[in-house]
Amino acid sequence: MTGTYEPPATAPHSVDGAVRRQARNSAAFWAAIGRARGHEVIRRRGFLAVLGDERAGTRFLLQEPDLTPDDAAELTELARRSPGPVDAEDPFSATDLAHVAARNWQMPVMIRPPGPVAPPALKVTQVRTPQELQQAERLVIAGFDLTRFEPYRPGEKFPPSLLDEPDLALHLALLDGEPAGACVTVVDDGYGSHYWVGTPPEHRSRGLGRAVMLGSLAPLAHLPVTLTASRLGRPLYESIGFTEAALSTWWSSQ
Repeated sequence: MTGTYEPPATAPHSVDGAVRRQARNSAAFWAAIGRARGHEVIRRRGFLAVLGDERAGTRFLLQEPDLTPDDAAELTELARRSPGPVDAEDPFSATDLAHVAARNWQMPVMIRPPGPVAPPALKVTQVRTPQELQQAERLVIAGFDLTRFEPYRPGEKFPPSLLDEPDLALHLALLDGEPAGACVTVVDDGYGSHYWVGTPPEHRSRGLGRAVMLGSLAPLAHLPVTLTASRLGRPLYESIGFTEAALSTWWSSQ
């Protein structure tokens, strides 16, 4: 990883603090993904970038609401040189990135305070083996319709070395004994966060999303937890204690 910028501390339970924590946690998540894939990771004051290949593309995680001119120029150049799609996440919704990724939409950043977690109605297990990791990988690709990773190449999205990341965990929800839902959690600087909470279309409306959320929240019950919610996922997250802190803007060239 290049660069040595260390972000400032924030008040963790303020709205601004929740947004910054989500920004930092997303950066930790994507840095782990980048390391596992062997992609270059660049950290600057205003953003973290993961420079992927023609299928994964380039990912930007904005870390501050104001980019310096140097950061903005570097981000623009990195996007221009990307061999694949460009995706960017701006939890502050403060930076216009239309020149690097024309399509944008907004999703709420949500936070859940520490507290008890109800047991899931379905069995949820933590991913421990390469085989289970591939099961989670395929569920996430199908659940989010990630066509850029088709045809499927085992280990391309979730390389086996992700299992060696101490602060990252993957979980599977089982339906009739078979994996049918998945998610990723990351702990960074005293905060947890959820990513890729997904269920393939053929398994939806059967309680798998709730189960995998509750099962993966249980080890994080002592921590505040953030996530960025889709429109369909928001009611589930609200029902288990998450509340909206702000709107995050996402950008994509695809």
